[in-house]
Amino acid sequence: MSDRNIDFVLRTVEKRGIRFVRLWFTDVLGGLKSFSIASEDLEEAFEEGIGFDGSSVEGFVPQEESDMLAFPDPTTFQILPWRPSEKGVARIFCDIKTPSREPFDGDPRSVLERVFREADAKGYVTNVGPKIEYFYFDNDTNPVPLDRAGYFDLTASDVATDLRRETTLMLEKMSIPVEYSYHANAPSQNAVELRFTEAKSCADNIMTARLVIRQEAYANNMFASFMPKPLTNLSGSGMFLYQSIFDHEGTNLFWAPKVENDAHLSPLAQSYVAGILKYAPEFTLVTNPTVNSYKRLVANGEVPNYTTWGRKNRSALVRIPTHKPGKHQSTRIELRNPDPVANPYLALAVSIAAGIRGIEEGLELKPEVSCDPDTMTAAEREKAGMVRLPRTLGEAIDAFESSSFVREVLGDHICDFFIAEKRKEWNEYCSVVTDWECKKYYAGV
Repeated sequence: MSDRNIDFVLRTVEKRGIRFVRLWFTDVLGGLKSFSIASEDLEEAFEEGIGFDGSSVEGFVPQEESDMLAFPDPTTFQILPWRPSEKGVARIFCDIKTPSREPFDGDPRSVLERVFREADAKGYVTNVGPKIEYFYFDNDTNPVPLDRAGYFDLTASDVATDLRRETTLMLEKMSIPVEYSYHANAPSQNAVELRFTEAKSCADNIMTARLVIRQEAYANNMFASFMPKPLTNLSGSGMFLYQSIFDHEGTNLFWAPKVENDAHLSPLAQSYVAGILKYAPEFTLVTNPTVNSYKRLVANGEVPNYTTWGRKNRSALVRIPTHKPGKHQSTRIELRNPDPVANPYLALAVSIAAGIRGIEEGLELKPEVSCDPDTMTAAEREKAGMVRLPRTLGEAIDAFESSSFVREVLGDHICDFFIAEKRKEWNEYCSVVTDWECKKYYAGV
């Protein structure tokens, strides 16, 4: 932690008359948590941390081990622009540590920090740019589309045009640059794409963006839903993760000339993609963590169901976007299966670790798939080496539980909690009688 960063924060707090500082962190499932301290306590927080009851946070510690310390990360300091300017409020992300000041095994941000540092030690700087899809509705109980617009439509029926504008401006005030915002495929569905940054900052930005999107919607008497599949007959929402690796000199290590690879992928990039394809079935529980997640991952040619890669094929798990001629630095991959309710710290940790593992194992990339795998026969898919992603939350739990890879990346604490919590969720879902079942079976044959 740089003393210069701390000094800058403390001077800014004093100069801008900040009265409260919100300490932010996430629980294991990705819920944003916060508590406020007085600005005069911030210097002590940097030096000694702020104690809090970890037993009250989902997936942290039992009551008998409740004492935790939140250490603010000064590089994440931002004044909250929607709060009053007089006696203002700032936020700062925290790393959670034990009373002995060791990184806490249940802190998702610390997990991603470890993965990032391990990659950095190998000479790799991991960068990520997220695209987040979501829906706007007029209430939080009954999802009814508010427009009939589609991809990139600019029509009078697009009720969210001004709201997207206000959201973009608010994100930029939080120092989160927005590449694009637009109406997405389904009615009432919208999307925002954030500029790439290093992995941990990207996860921080995703957490901030989700809050700002919801907050701006609420201020306009609307509700923003990140539910992966809120409406049966419409497209679901994803959180697409554009990933690349640079060296410490700023060179994109994913790029290769076309004479070496049609997709401009270097051998390192090919092994990185192969690693993701190999381990994706094992980490799908993290990237797609709810029962509803698997209602989105159905055969429709737009979402991945198998471990494939391609360039123009949007049913691929990993897509290689075409960059502009001469823009070698833009070479990247697009991981297409995550959804916007995933914990971004853990989703990035497992996907980046899978890619790095692919490099270490020297994995060879399977041939590109240019068609929807669901149009192929089972024999053809088997010959091509495709593996089916989990079809349900139950299948995802089983694959996750049997994986030594995810346990090595996430640690026993997070894995054990995730398995227990998600099995409980799956069992609860399996015992609920749905409207579909009543319509299908109630009257009998």
